[in-house]
Amino acid sequence: MSDTKNLITALEAAPGVIIPMIREVPAAILKRRPLPDKWSAYEHAIHLSQSDAAFRARLDLILSTPDPVIKTIENSAEDEAGAMLEVDLDESLERYVKERASLVERLRTLTDKEWRKTAAHEAFDHYSVFIMFRHVLNHEMLHAYRIEELLLKKDWDVI
Repeated sequence: MSDTKNLITALEAAPGVIIPMIREVPAAILKRRPLPDKWSAYEHAIHLSQSDAAFRARLDLILSTPDPVIKTIENSAEDEAGAMLEVDLDESLERYVKERASLVERLRTLTDKEWRKTAAHEAFDHYSVFIMFRHVLNHEMLHAYRIEELLLKKDWDVI
């Protein structure tokens, strides 16, 4: 088992890295998609602010079910079409901070046995509570990277 304390620390710190970066994105490009089917920095931030609730529910399922089965989370057609552009960013980021603090508090109470509890996952060969939250961190950092790519993009006129 890898170090859960390092994972929890990284999850706790993530909003402190991501939120200042999203705030750095100029308003002129914040909602601009680099391609029609690729998310804007705004959409990536909204998506991240909505993710913790799903993983908290997965945690509860895994810990309360003898043989849990986890289904793959798919983005909705509405989100892919731009629905997240209508969601309030400030409220979403506030929720992200609160939900992350609550999630981190919950993770700190898990026993070693709970961290090792497994589940069957539709898409993955093996899955556990630890893997799930390592996946949350990796997922979050992927979206943070996408935000930073858009923030630093040199030429918005070249597609």
